[in-house]
Amino acid sequence: MLRARAVRSAALARRTMFAPVYGVARTYMMQPQSPRVAPARRLLAVLAPQRRTMFIQTESTPNADSLKFLPGCTVMDKGTAEFTDKRESMSSPLAKNLFALDGVTGVFYGPDFVSVNKDGDTPWSTIKPEIYSNMMEFFTAGHALFPDPNSSMAASDTTILDTDSEVVAMIKELLDTRVRPAIQEDGGDLEYRGFGEDTDGIVRVKLKGSCRGCDSSTVTLKAGIERMLMHYVPEVKGVEQVLGEEETVALDELAKLEERLQKHREERDRGFSP
Repeated sequence: MLRARAVRSAALARRTMFAPVYGVARTYMMQPQSPRVAPARRLLAVLAPQRRTMFIQTESTPNADSLKFLPGCTVMDKGTAEFTDKRESMSSPLAKNLFALDGVTGVFYGPDFVSVNKDGDTPWSTIKPEIYSNMMEFFTAGHALFPDPNSSMAASDTTILDTDSEVVAMIKELLDTRVRPAIQEDGGDLEYRGFGEDTDGIVRVKLKGSCRGCDSSTVTLKAGIERMLMHYVPEVKGVEQVLGEEETVALDELAKLEERLQKHREERDRGFSP
């Protein structure tokens, strides 16, 4: 019996050794696994962590220096949040990581998207892979956007208050239900900053996200928001944009530059005069 068992083992070893030559190695197996081994391997397969994958899409916006990234999951449960510099980004780990990339000038959280703004000198081909990598790692790990719940910066500017007049309540409702969804489709948002009900009848709003610094923002204000509000609310006489500190400084510097150029042109013209 021992000899017969040895012969069978040698024959099995020969078949296993030569099987790869004929391309049928997987059909020849060594002796069956111990019944205790297979359940253990099945248990390890169940307990092994599952790899989570994510497909992040991008959408262009009217602003050439802003892109809309859609991670396929909820970003903000309520409201929106915007970061315009590194100091503001410290309250959110994702915004902080994105601002660490060269060329990033703004980050905006929407309901299901993240808009990233860059400077005009940095091409998207340079920073887009890094943005993908940061977002992929952040969302697949399930990190919280705001470790401190009190710093979520959720927008509540269009919440209708008991102290609001009927006109203000109507303006807020139109901005929240008609204007905001359309602007968020372009990767931006707006913030209601007040209405001159007893003075000039001007609705003041602040554009955010991809709308910040966009060349078509004036068209959005006048041909879109202003026309609609004036149609539904006769008390509204116009819509004006409220600029942030950064935008105000930029406009001041631009005005100073134009003044210097104008002065230089005048001096040049006087030099050529007879």
